[in-house]
Amino acid sequence: MPLITTREMFKVAYEQGFAIGAFNMSSLEAVQAITDVAVEEKAPIILQACPVCRRYLSMPYVLKLIEAALERHDVPVALNLDHGIDVDNIKDCVDTGYTSVMFDGSARPLEENIRITRELVEYAHPKGVVVEAELGKVGGEESGLNVSVKEASYTDPEQAKMFVDRTGCDSLAIAIGTAHGAYKFKGEPKLDFDRLAEVKKRVPGVPLVLHGASSVPQEYVALCNKYGGSLPGAVGVPEEMITKAAKMGICKVNINTDLTLAFLAEIRKYLCEHPRDLEMRDWAAPGREAMREIVRRKLHVLGSAGKAPAVMAELAKAKGTGKAKAKVAAR
Repeated sequence: MPLITTREMFKVAYEQGFAIGAFNMSSLEAVQAITDVAVEEKAPIILQACPVCRRYLSMPYVLKLIEAALERHDVPVALNLDHGIDVDNIKDCVDTGYTSVMFDGSARPLEENIRITRELVEYAHPKGVVVEAELGKVGGEESGLNVSVKEASYTDPEQAKMFVDRTGCDSLAIAIGTAHGAYKFKGEPKLDFDRLAEVKKRVPGVPLVLHGASSVPQEYVALCNKYGGSLPGAVGVPEEMITKAAKMGICKVNINTDLTLAFLAEIRKYLCEHPRDLEMRDWAAPGREAMREIVRRKLHVLGSAGKAPAVMAELAKAKGTGKAKAKVAAR
């Protein structure tokens, strides 16, 4: 089936209290692991390519990888630009195959964030593309982003309503205590669920997004360190907190660090145990298998396993009323 937007995914997720996994794709192995498991678990998914990944793989490769996956599988898939900052780059993504784009204006003054988000909404919507915006700053470091703890700020619930009303964004990424990367907390992990409840109350029906929510599985941290890595003190968001957030209005959860951590740990292990092996496919295969297990685990944590039929039904219903728009992976 062709790529779809996140609109129908989020409608079902919001109504049923689960979240869609938004998995960053940075290689062939990642695309294979994410899409294969989504089919096995009958789960809707979002594939994400941030600007750094887009430059690394190049757009034609991104689209062809996804096109190949869609030819093999019949599962609801959206393609999202993660943390877009440059307006022209975001518009190019709208024009070249993405079905969703995220504008990260969190580092800009509020009025500028509102103005640019509105501009992108007006550009994307006529082309059938949805827009995710961000209000508040998620701290941490990942994929070229670097926001210090001092610079990070939680989302103001009152501002959230004003922001959504003025921009017309389709979903809103909020900051409630998560952080990008593998080093999220000093001390006990904690998310501000009261703030999440207040934001949801002020923007009813608006899908909310959680960035920086990797759980950083300690078994992979230990495995990575055992075979030459150096990740002292890496800690993430407990998975039970993510499940709770998904039941409170979070409809999309970004997942990157956990995938790369699992991939890296298994590759380090294989190369140490097979120092004479030169074949890339031999050492990449265990990394891909580790990513498969991370994806499977996350789909159950988020509650999206088994939800593909419900999304497909909602998509069919929307098409029947002429409200749904889908895009083909490649142009």
